Amino acid sequence: MGGEVRGTEKYALDISCIVLAGGKGLRLGRDKALERVDNSNLLQRVVSQLSSFSNDIIVVTARDKSPSQFIGYPGFRIVADAYPGKGALVGLGTGLAASNSWHNLVVACDMPFLDQALLRYMIQLSPDFDLVVPRVGELVEPLHAVYAKSCLAPVERLLSQGNLRIGALFDLVKVRYVEADEIDKFDPQHLSFFNINTKADLERAEQLAKGIE
Repeated sequence: MGGEVRGTEKYALDISCIVLAGGKGLRLGRDKALERVDNSNLLQRVVSQLSSFSNDIIVVTARDKSPSQFIGYPGFRIVADAYPGKGALVGLGTGLAASNSWHNLVVACDMPFLDQALLRYMIQLSPDFDLVVPRVGELVEPLHAVYAKSCLAPVERLLSQGNLRIGALFDLVKVRYVEADEIDKFDPQHLSFFNINTKADLERAEQLAKGIE
């Protein structure tokens, strides 16, 4: 299976998309996935941007949420966090366990400005690695990455040890870091990694959306 891209065709690479939507939105004070930017909610925006990469989109959410009520997109599956409220590593493990694909594009639900060209580049790099993840200086973006199914066993091992740090996985798998100079070719403003945590973030996202879309 090759990772070549031909125009807008689906990828020859076997890939699913996993959207982590189980966060409580504590700093914002409400469910982030429901917040609207430029006339669509955050989860709708993310799923729409991922739909060109795969027909299999997995939304990992808390058991008390019901994304099907507002996502407005048919090609997705909803799975509940195995251990709600325990963080992104649990959500990652839940998504990988539910996926039928070897490679999985994993993003958070509160990233409204995903760059398809950058994601495509990361997917193309993924066949030779367990994990492809952006890195800007010392800052790594584990919720904007491509994870192979081979990461599932190390994730489960960390969870069984009570280690919830997603960064702990990096020492256990073969990682390809996508460095700042590579990112700059596709997304020089690094808006791909802009995420919504506060009301101010939401207001800035609305301004950005009006300016670039």
